[in-house]
Amino acid sequence: MTKPNGDQEDRDLKARLEALSNALKDKRSDPQGAAQGESEASVTRTGQAMSLGFRVLAEFVAGVIVGGFIGWQTDIWLGTTPFGLIVFLALGTAAGFWNVYKLAATTTPR
Repeated sequence: MTKPNGDQEDRDLKARLEALSNALKDKRSDPQGAAQGESEASVTRTGQAMSLGFRVLAEFVAGVIVGGFIGWQTDIWLGTTPFGLIVFLALGTAAGFWNVYKLAATTTPR
């Protein structure tokens, strides 16, 4: 004894199975397209992280270099050979750390 709905359910099930098989074939034939959305998001996050890292490095190094240069020039102009360089190098380092701290405080992880 077969139900009248049984044949219809079998046809519906076969149609869904065929649609699923076709979708799988499409994904297998284009593996780049299947993972493209995930890889683009990963590349974007990596790029943002590298950008932030280079910015942190630049902020710190710039503070140290500028402080060292100002101290060196101060020593040349005033004739206080090691003291100006030491003082302004320390100030440049502190400014570099302060800039990195401000950058880290305003940047929120996503």
